[in-house]
Amino acid sequence: MIILIIGGGGREHALAWKMAQSPLLGKLFIAPGNAGTAEVGTNVPIGVEDFEGIKSLVLKEGIDMVIVGPEAPLVAGITDFFKQDTELKDVPVIGPSKAGAELEGSKDFAKIFMRDNKIPTGKFRTFINYSLPEGKEYLASLQPPYVLKADGLAAGKGVLIIDNLEEAQQELENMLNGKFGKASKKVIVEEFLSGIELSVFVISDGDGYVILPEAKDYKRIGEGDTGLNTGGMGAVSPVPFSDEAFMTKVEERIVKPTIKGLKGFDYKGFIFIGLMNKGGDPYVIEYNVRMGDPESEVVLPRIKNDFVELMKATAEGRLADIEIELDKRTVATVMLVSGGYPGSYEKGKEITGLDQVSESVVFHAGTKPDGNKVLTSGGRVIAVSSYGVNMEEALEKSYKSAEKIDFEGKYYRKDIGFDLGK
Repeated sequence: MIILIIGGGGREHALAWKMAQSPLLGKLFIAPGNAGTAEVGTNVPIGVEDFEGIKSLVLKEGIDMVIVGPEAPLVAGITDFFKQDTELKDVPVIGPSKAGAELEGSKDFAKIFMRDNKIPTGKFRTFINYSLPEGKEYLASLQPPYVLKADGLAAGKGVLIIDNLEEAQQELENMLNGKFGKASKKVIVEEFLSGIELSVFVISDGDGYVILPEAKDYKRIGEGDTGLNTGGMGAVSPVPFSDEAFMTKVEERIVKPTIKGLKGFDYKGFIFIGLMNKGGDPYVIEYNVRMGDPESEVVLPRIKNDFVELMKATAEGRLADIEIELDKRTVATVMLVSGGYPGSYEKGKEITGLDQVSESVVFHAGTKPDGNKVLTSGGRVIAVSSYGVNMEEALEKSYKSAEKIDFEGKYYRKDIGFDLGK
């Protein structure tokens, strides 16, 4: 098969790395890709929302299947674009329709979906500009901390958790007045759920589904989960507390009603379920309509199945017949980021030491090839993933490998997994 992966981050490198292991794969294209994907496939300089450019590539190269990595092209309707085009309609796209992608594209839609399908989640109300006084009153009726979420896509920055009521009321006003542009024309004020987070990943073919390994990622820039939110500073899979009893609750209370609720949405693709374990019971914090990053860099290495066959089964509606085989070992990833991230940072720093890593798998997130060199091109630069008999061993290998890789301003958290016990 000739396959195209759309995207250029760590998630897409992990997908490309996994697919390159399949005997079913003929040729692999990644648009736009990065320095890492260039080692396992062919990068093509096409933007993720350049649908006409993607169409030209698919027709020119005779591509048999398209796998969409990031959320933006899904929310923009790439799956519908393929289905409605006479030349593309027979090329399967792994990713939901524009309507299904609203599960991530609109937090208000997602919360209403949960409410209508009786999926456990925190209480919420949605406010728009003219209901600001009502929103401030509602905040005053809640206990801190206060959770404010921009309705639309805000590049991972649209969620605020605030302890002070006056500050929360001011931020609600700021958001409704355009702090996050169009994304915060609506703002969801949500009950704060205390507990420990994890992410569960599901592939759906519109009817059947398979549950992939769960993971826990670490969003804050600083150790001890302090400082600004990032796209993710590291991840661990499996998660120690997600035992069989907990995962049975997840499947029965969340996965099954989610799949049932999505029937009619033409949903063939990944579902990322962000959960809170509150006293042993799972509650949904958010949905995403794609794999997570850096969770992909710990989840995909644990899947033993041929991933191309898994994607074929998704396209053909055969997932009910597939049994997922998992590596029992732990995988831990540590993200190396640019100095200054998630604020302003410089790009174009040369990365050295990649060839010195032998105990880990190196996934490129924000890199670009430059002749024989590899340069930084993003805030999150490299994810270093390692297998171990337990979390401690996996992390020890990742940290050892992280020390060997260098670029100006390199930073990483040294406490990934700190809250999961020893």
